Parts: sequence; structure tokens; C-alpha cells
Amino acid sequence: MTVPNLDDASRFLEEALGAKPIYDDVKRGQTPMKGALVERQLDLVAGTSLVAMRMLRVANGPGIELFEVQSPHQQSPARPSDLGLQHFGLYVDDIDAAVERFVAAGGELVAAPAPTIGVEAGPGNAYCYAKTPWGTVIELITHPSPGAYEKETPLRRWTPPAV
Repeated sequence: MTVPNLDDASRFLEEALGAKPIYDDVKRGQTPMKGALVERQLDLVAGTSLVAMRMLRVANGPGIELFEVQSPHQQSPARPSDLGLQHFGLYVDDIDAAVERFVAAGGELVAAPAPTIGVEAGPGNAYCYAKTPWGTVIELITHPSPGAYEKETPLRRWTPPAV
């Protein structure tokens, strides 16, 4: 995830989602990664510099890699109506507590939690979209009950193991 400030984004994700820094691959103060080779390898616009990079882990789930990039042609974060990867979802056990924590850390809800619909519906199953302080959309989702799709296939959505 490209962020405007690595330290601010890391602090937000720690407060909002309990993310923990694992390591910094490119540290602030080091010579930024830039130039034709980096631009080609990472598909960056000419003149872009990779200033800092950090890997975080969210609970017993995914890793999130943060990139602080300075570019002469940087755009706003994608919205769910845009093409490409425009949000990611994180499973939460208690959506109300997760929303409260997200907002307290400085995030903003797009809309209040709502029941999942269609083949994902089930008692307690809910989701909501929320925005980080820099505008990236994160979906908070919980599905403690089986969804109707489970009658049609042996495959299941990922749910973290109980700790």
C-alpha cells in the first residue's frame, strides 16, 4: 500500500487494526530507491523515489507492506468504482469493536456496518467500508455464521484460526 507518510500510516494501522511492524526494508534517511532500473522493476513514473518501506503483520492474518513514495505525478487513492485493486478486506471477530477502534485511530466510515447479502448472508455476518486517513478503502468483514454458498461448494472464505 502506498502511503503519504510511512510513520503516520504505520501508527494508524497499529492503532486501528493492531498491526505490528516486522521490519523496515528501506529506512528513512537511507538513499531513496530511484532511477530507471527501479522505475522499470516497480512500474513507477519517471522521477519517482521510494523513500521508505515497512512490512507489518495484522494479528494472525495478512502482511501489509507500506511504501512511502514521492512522485511528480501521484494520484489520489482509488475508489471502489475505479478499475484495479481499490480496496482490501480484513476479517474481524467483532465488527462494532473494530469500527470503534478504526474511527478512534483517525479513520472514517463510508457507511455503518450492514448485514452481508445474497450467498454471504447469515446471522451476525456483516461488513462495512472505511477509509484510512490518507483515503485508502478497507473493508471490515465478519462472518461467524455459514453463508448459503457453503451448500454449493466445499471451498470456504478465509477465516483466521481461533487463538
